[in-house]
Amino acid sequence: MELWNYRADVYDRGQSLDLAGYHVQATDGKIGSVDEATYEVGESYLIVDTGPWIFGKKVMLPAQVITSIDPQERNVYVARTKAEIKDAPEFDEGTFKEPEYRTRLGDYYGRFV
Repeated sequence: MELWNYRADVYDRGQSLDLAGYHVQATDGKIGSVDEATYEVGESYLIVDTGPWIFGKKVMLPAQVITSIDPQERNVYVARTKAEIKDAPEFDEGTFKEPEYRTRLGDYYGRFV
């Protein structure tokens, strides 16, 4: 599914860029920081720690929602509002790699494409 791939103009797979620790900027402001990022074709995502903004909740964002990456400022910009991210299906450490969870998350974020 395209939702789980980085946009070609955002991330080149030839890069060696580790997004862990980058700040995540929603369309309406900072939402948290990247805890983990993956770079596999068709399975790429970010795990974002929202810190105190959503009471320490973690969320999973499909790679396709990233609109740009600024390595100098260590920012990742995403095409979602804070509310859209906050209302996403709850991140579950035990099931986030399972197809059913990704399908549910894909259905949620796919509505905004």
